[in-house]
Amino acid sequence: MLLRCDPQDNEAGLKLLEDLTTNANQVQLEVLEEILKQNENTEYLMGYLHGHSGKELFKKKVPVVNYEDIKPHIERIANGEPSRIITAQPITELLTSSGTSGGQPKLMPSTAEELERKTFFYNILIPVMNKYVDGLDKGKGMYLFFIKPEISTPSGLMARPVLTSYYKSSNFRNRPFNRFNVYTSPDEAILCLDSKQSMYCQLLCGLVQRDEVLRVGAVFASAFLRAIKFLEDHWKELCSNIRTGCVSDWITDPSCRNAVSSFLGKPQPDLADLIEFECNGESWEGIIKKLWPKTKYIEVIVTGSMAQYIPTLEFYSGGLPLVSTMYASSECYYGINLEPLSKPSDVSYTLLPNMAFFEFLAVQKDNGEVTKQQGHCNGGCITKDQEEELEVVDLVDVKVSHYYELVVTTYTGLYRYRTGDILMVTGFYNNAPQFWFVQRRNVVLSIDTDKTNEEDLLKAVTQANLLLEPHGFLLTEYTSYADTSSVPGHYVLFWELKRRNNNDLSEPDPTIMEECCSTVEESLDSVYRRCRRRDNSIGPLEIRMVKPGSFDALMDFCVSQGSSVNQYKTPRCIKSKEAIKVLDSRVVGKVFSKKVPFWEPFRKETK
Repeated sequence: MLLRCDPQDNEAGLKLLEDLTTNANQVQLEVLEEILKQNENTEYLMGYLHGHSGKELFKKKVPVVNYEDIKPHIERIANGEPSRIITAQPITELLTSSGTSGGQPKLMPSTAEELERKTFFYNILIPVMNKYVDGLDKGKGMYLFFIKPEISTPSGLMARPVLTSYYKSSNFRNRPFNRFNVYTSPDEAILCLDSKQSMYCQLLCGLVQRDEVLRVGAVFASAFLRAIKFLEDHWKELCSNIRTGCVSDWITDPSCRNAVSSFLGKPQPDLADLIEFECNGESWEGIIKKLWPKTKYIEVIVTGSMAQYIPTLEFYSGGLPLVSTMYASSECYYGINLEPLSKPSDVSYTLLPNMAFFEFLAVQKDNGEVTKQQGHCNGGCITKDQEEELEVVDLVDVKVSHYYELVVTTYTGLYRYRTGDILMVTGFYNNAPQFWFVQRRNVVLSIDTDKTNEEDLLKAVTQANLLLEPHGFLLTEYTSYADTSSVPGHYVLFWELKRRNNNDLSEPDPTIMEECCSTVEESLDSVYRRCRRRDNSIGPLEIRMVKPGSFDALMDFCVSQGSSVNQYKTPRCIKSKEAIKVLDSRVVGKVFSKKVPFWEPFRKETK
């Protein structure tokens, strides 16, 4: 089901959304029928369905799988075997997942038709945004987009991150003019392989066109904050370029340099003075609104693990709304936020039923941990006997307030694939369910019988961060690891702090940091606190403070290991010894919890 949407026709776009969500069940049935009919003769489906199709047979015979189960098939295609192993459509490229989503990058099949489906997805976002924000056709968006070098597989197919794929595609490069979505960055700057040159040139263009900017953003909140940090480090040079009308000599990419030079134009000393005045202030609080005064909102993903960036974004934003518009991955583009101006904590995504066939594997909360109802084999494949005991439901059959792992069947050759994304149903829009993104599965800290997931760690760190705010400190980044080099092992948190006042160079009081350690421990679940207090199987929690820029160094390391700059998200738990060394080499102070957290036996029984 390949739909079209004119992004400049708001009325038609909103009507299409109404039709899709009202007829969600019928659309899902048509999507599955189309996928099965197109691919019934593929090697993968023939092995289970023997040339037959139909929803009931599909759900009865085709197993729910994870990446390890389908990896051999994708590797065969990467090594030169035909696409029809898994899909009737020619696979045109392989998409690499983020290196921080479940470990090593995975390879996901993609087709030319899927690019058209993604274009529809981006287009349908525009009428939704226009419904809530007026006048977006009167200016530009300063969006910071980046690409990553691609890898050639033995088959000749290129392997690249999903956003690199889209930005390099003709769908993006040859996109028709759309008055609601004009960027300040020239394509040449976006497509520059040198991420530093790309960042510099995109910021330079954004500053030169500051009076036309109506919205700013990046894909993830972390990427946008990295851009602000870059601006903090380079604003003097950027002002010099604007003052003289000449781009710095170290911008050597020819296409990028030529494109940016045309934007820069003649010397603009008055503009340079204005930017210099704002950047040279005592504090960068509200700097976004100061530098781009017509900005209506900041568009970045601030759900899931990105939620921890909200306080820092609010510090820089000057009260601008933080907007998360979409939920997508390398496997598939899933859903959109139909209330984009809602608070980040209230964001729910409505899955678009035409994008793929969606199923949901029921999971439950147990002592703060999201767990699947039954065990699994082969790293995630669920046997048919086990599946009969599980609750795998269709899109329209999910229940409000219940937790599910998203399972997708795509047009590109994934069948009943477990994405690892845990979602909670928050309600329905017409007949389409809406979901809150909870976490990625298996992102945990564990020393003994404790299992701390990403969501609970975020809550605990958020509570501790409240102790820092009255003292003028911002927690800008954090990650963790389970240190088992001693007995008992203990949790280690790496924190990067920033002073609200740039001229204040003082360090946080060690007593306050010890209280932060204790607050984190008190905020963790009862199993952790039992291990600490009764079992003595976990040692006191430790916070290691790192110097500014440490998490930039961590990102640089992860990118060097294969992560995408565009898709990079700071891992909330790191296991790589090399990654730990990157942060340990930048530690400026350490503190341990001096209190044992409270625990009572009855809490163990709490459901």
